[in-house]
Amino acid sequence: MSNTIEVYFDVGSPASYLAWTQLPALADRNDAGINWKPMLLGGVFKATGNQSPGTIPAKGHYTRVDLARFAKQYGVPFESNPYFPINTLQLMRGATGYLESPRFQEYLNAIFTAIWVDKKNLNDPDVVSEVLTNAGFDPSEVLALSNKPAVKEQLKQTTEEAVSRGVFGAPTCFVANEMFFGQDRLDWVEKALR
Repeated sequence: MSNTIEVYFDVGSPASYLAWTQLPALADRNDAGINWKPMLLGGVFKATGNQSPGTIPAKGHYTRVDLARFAKQYGVPFESNPYFPINTLQLMRGATGYLESPRFQEYLNAIFTAIWVDKKNLNDPDVVSEVLTNAGFDPSEVLALSNKPAVKEQLKQTTEEAVSRGVFGAPTCFVANEMFFGQDRLDWVEKALR
């Protein structure tokens, strides 16, 4: 039995969003902690030769239907984003910068909601700025944080760490050294915690 869930994720992944909506309650009911690990999914895809299901029309269609099923089962809002895929480099640097901050979950809430509920185009810096402002963040402070060399390096290292552990997509959870890929494996994550 382990009492920590390590979660490699990217805000541009709809499955990461769905897992994010469920993991805190799952951890609470199992007296477990969560070690959030922001990574750059594009970097993982490049390193592993994987690609988004959306690049294959039939698989992309099925995945959108399946994600909507899970959102309904979880009782959470979810919308396919018409601007997908979104370049998440700056967004994930922001997540990395806020990782040790009390505002980390506020940041994730703002970004995940903008992409997967409100269908915002977060490829547009002006839209990102508006989303951050509406969530009570100063966009210039977020940008400055995101551009710190230590933050850039940490995101790079976490992405490389993910690949070295066998991660090929998001979200990927580890309980002890057992890997579970996808938000549809949360039942297995919970069993591993027990």
